[in-house]
Amino acid sequence: MRKHQFIGALGALVFAAAPALAGPQVFPPNGGGQIDFATPSQNIGCIYTPQGGSGTYVPADGGPELQCDRVLPTYLRFTLSNSGAASVSGDVADASCCGSANILQYGSTWSEGPYVCKSSSSGLTCTRGSHGFQISKAVIEAH
Repeated sequence: MRKHQFIGALGALVFAAAPALAGPQVFPPNGGGQIDFATPSQNIGCIYTPQGGSGTYVPADGGPELQCDRVLPTYLRFTLSNSGAASVSGDVADASCCGSANILQYGSTWSEGPYVCKSSSSGLTCTRGSHGFQISKAVIEAH
């Protein structure tokens, strides 16, 4: 009986110590109402702005909006607005990526409003319906 209790306790300890590697992650909004997160590599960081904007930023169409920046090999910003295709810009005046404490672990997803993002060791993919983008050091795709 004691042997089974020990094995059960050991199994529970190992399971509790293992990080969550897959599934949905939820991050709280910051003081301005936006949600930010980064990939484990800290090479890609995103900020979600809800419908109506925040105290410091209102998207041109009123929101919601998802912006993700990639640092290397060149700094790029991917924007997915409330409608239409995603856009990519290399002309970023406020480049400030990627210092979020919210880490979207590889194999995990995040969703808010109409957006869904999936993090993997090969990059980040975010969609809104049939539109979205895929970001990595090697891949730049927006549709």
